[in-house]
Amino acid sequence: MPLSDPDQRMLLHDVADRLNTVADHLPLPDQIRPDPALSEILDDEVRHLARLLGFLAGESAFRHRAAARYPARTTATVRHTTLALASAAEPTGLALAALGAAVHHLGHLADLTRQAPGPARDRAVTAAHQGLVDHLGDSRIHLARAAKHLRAAADTRTAPAATTVPSATAAPSRSR
Repeated sequence: MPLSDPDQRMLLHDVADRLNTVADHLPLPDQIRPDPALSEILDDEVRHLARLLGFLAGESAFRHRAAARYPARTTATVRHTTLALASAAEPTGLALAALGAAVHHLGHLADLTRQAPGPARDRAVTAAHQGLVDHLGDSRIHLARAAKHLRAAADTRTAPAATTVPSATAAPSRSR
C-alpha cells in the first residue's frame, strides 16, 4: 500500500533531518584538530551517511520496481518523492566521498606528527590540515544541498491530475 501524500512529504523531511544531523555532528573549521576524538566522529558519521546513502539507493530501487509492477498505483506524488530521493543520492554520495578524503587527510596528519620536525613537515602539516578542513566543509555543503532539495520537494505539491476538462462553451455567469 503506497504512502499517503502527507506521509510522502514526511518521509522527505525525515531524510532531510537525518542528513542535517550528520552535518551538525561534523566539527566546524575552528574545531578541527588531528586527535582521536575527530577519528571517532568521522567513524560514526561515515557509518551514518553510508546507511543513509544505502537507504536512498534501496528506496529508489524499491519504488522503481513497484512502479513497473503496479503502474496504476503510482501517483504524481509518489513519482515526485521517488525522484527527490534518487536526486538526493548524488550530493549524499559526494558528501560521503568528501568524508573519505577527510579520513585520508587525518591519517596523513597523524603520520606527520611522528616525523622529524622541520620546515618541510610544517608545510605538509599545514597542507594536510587545510585539506581536512576543506573536505569536512565540502561534506557539510553537499549534505546541506541534499537536505535543501528534499525539503523543497516535500514542500512542493505536485499538481493533481485533472479529472474533468472544463468546457470551452461554459462561461461563468456575471451578475451586475
